[in-house]
Amino acid sequence: MTFDGRRYEIAAGPYRAALAEVGARLAGLWHDGSPVTVDSSPEALPPKSTGAVLLPWPNRIAGGRYSFDGVDHQLPLTEPARQNASHGLVRFVRWSATSQDASSVTLAHDLVPQTGYPFELRLEVSYRLAAEDGLRVRAAVTNTGRSAAPFGAGFHPYLDLAGHPLDTAELLVPAGTVLDTDDRQIPTGRRPVEGTPFDLRTSRPIGSLRLDHGFADLTGSAAVLRTEQRAVEISWDAAFGYLQVFTPSFITPGRNAVAIEPMSCPANAFNSGEGLIRLEPGQQWTGSWGIRLV
Repeated sequence: MTFDGRRYEIAAGPYRAALAEVGARLAGLWHDGSPVTVDSSPEALPPKSTGAVLLPWPNRIAGGRYSFDGVDHQLPLTEPARQNASHGLVRFVRWSATSQDASSVTLAHDLVPQTGYPFELRLEVSYRLAAEDGLRVRAAVTNTGRSAAPFGAGFHPYLDLAGHPLDTAELLVPAGTVLDTDDRQIPTGRRPVEGTPFDLRTSRPIGSLRLDHGFADLTGSAAVLRTEQRAVEISWDAAFGYLQVFTPSFITPGRNAVAIEPMSCPANAFNSGEGLIRLEPGQQWTGSWGIRLV
């Protein structure tokens, strides 16, 4: 038995991807054998939530507490040091493959009512590779319960720097606003990026800038991480109005990467209401994003 459960392999042209049964996560994306995203061993937990599917909320909920339709809820604290409920409820559950061919796979999970989230959702995530367009990911979430449910979505890919130093890699993030946070990574306010180190609307070296920040007011639908060897683009559709960008000092010893996370809402949306989706019974939400070399 591995931490990933079964792995599903798909391929098209120069691209190859691996998807994990546990969490439906992106376990790796390669182009001509070179990692495009951070891959991890199935014999260990994925470092820093690499490749994770973040449903039914992305990022963090302060104290794991929120109120919805007049009812107070308390989620388990999955980030105890900061007293947060983090990254949703499906990272460590098994998903089932409902369809698969050489270049695509769809994984599904029925989220049952539970402590802190007494709502019922049908979750489907489809991964598809194309020789020219790289990886496309589509999520479809349906409320299969009898009451409305609070909902948000996010994904947590890390773009691999292929041995290139973080400081001299160039980053483009088309966002007009950066979210300020407290020491628990909970948003406390927002400000325009113009005139700040967080203005990444034109590609520039990362330098000494270190990020674990949410961005809003997106002015485009693609971010780009560029080195001397290649440029990797991550794109998203209108369902994702926010990004989280994370530049860890390393992802594993000796390996650098940048997480660029499409999100439908920012951290703590279950409390702030910003970007929060209210899924009525029978209603479906869909969103898609992708990664390719450009």
